[in-house]
Amino acid sequence: MKVVKNTEREYAKALRKIARHAASIVDLYADGAVITNPTGMQAALIKYAEELVPFANRAASKMIAATQKSIDRVIKSQSKTMATKMREVLQSQTGRVAIDLHRAQVDLIKSLPIDAGTRAQNLAMEAVTGGRRPAEIAAEIARTGEVTQSRAMLIARTESSKASAVLTEARAKSVGATHYIWRTAGDGDVRESHAEMDGEVVAYDNPPTLDGMTGNAGEFPNCRCYAEVILPD
Repeated sequence: MKVVKNTEREYAKALRKIARHAASIVDLYADGAVITNPTGMQAALIKYAEELVPFANRAASKMIAATQKSIDRVIKSQSKTMATKMREVLQSQTGRVAIDLHRAQVDLIKSLPIDAGTRAQNLAMEAVTGGRRPAEIAAEIARTGEVTQSRAMLIARTESSKASAVLTEARAKSVGATHYIWRTAGDGDVRESHAEMDGEVVAYDNPPTLDGMTGNAGEFPNCRCYAEVILPD
């Protein structure tokens, strides 16, 4: 869905900056397969994670606000009656959901540098214990930026879709909607189990279990599916 894709792109841009800086901190302490000062590196990364809080708050707020605005436009275009009701109840009904989403995003953003350091330390330990060749370990540590940016992209993709899904559900329920039609991105990358759901009517309170995970459209990792709300008469 274009709404989610645009939001995801902007969110990913912000998170990639964090990934690059976290990698640069790891590089300062990495000497081949050795972390020269593990305690110092982790302290620097923890300090950076805490310094990220204002940035994380802004990035999370921007992502959630963009998602809310886009959802409002879609739902309002579907029903003038719903648009009127929305003005009366949406603020209180979705406020708690938005707050929970915001807190979760800040925690995920702060985890990027910490996880980068933990990965580097674990790799260095493998070199010490002889689990893998030093040259191989050194190459993996050098890939910290690439790996951390890949995780940043996964967070942006998954969390943008999840935010759209849970905020849409909150808005839908606030005006009495109980079901939606499952829609996929409609391309070759759609998982088979999700493709089979395309067009199915789903009750918000009875989400399906697919590939061992339970959730509504858009709530699964890397999921690009979305809910087409069935509005009450």
